[in-house]
Amino acid sequence: MRILKYTGFISAVLAWIIIFVSISLNPWFNFTKNAFSDLGGPLAKDPWLYNYGLIVVSLFAFLYAIFLAEVSENKILIIASAFVMVAAIFLALIGIYHEGTYPHVFVSTWFFIQFDIAILTYGIGLLTARRKLGIYMIILFIIGNIIAEIVKWPSSATIEAWGISIIDIWVILSFLDAAQRR
Repeated sequence: MRILKYTGFISAVLAWIIIFVSISLNPWFNFTKNAFSDLGGPLAKDPWLYNYGLIVVSLFAFLYAIFLAEVSENKILIIASAFVMVAAIFLALIGIYHEGTYPHVFVSTWFFIQFDIAILTYGIGLLTARRKLGIYMIILFIIGNIIAEIVKWPSSATIEAWGISIIDIWVILSFLDAAQRR
């Protein structure tokens, strides 16, 4: 279990590495016009890197959710960890159903929705455990969604980067909390 606590960081860092390497291989990619998923689509050079990379990232995210469930002290935190597991499955499905396939928009949208639900539920679980960090997670959920809704994002990639950044902040907060309990 000790090594699993770092899998959240591994998934966060690895996701950005995969995105940046895929962008470097595809000079046509425009952050303000494209979606990150275009890097795994039929027009991309080496789309396998992006698609298989997301599947690998999802495995680390799933392992982190297992760690969180293991150290959870109440049922709400366990449920939140299960939501992270479901989000990780949707992340893998983004790699499987890449850009240009029918369910791609569905699975990529639901990845972010599931993670939003996980962040909110985790915050509620921490509050029920009487930990102030829960308030910060709920604020993160609220601010993340308000900004996502009110900003006129120039592309899918820009709002995806925002969503990924919110998830990364949650990983840091959940790690800090879990490290205190373990």
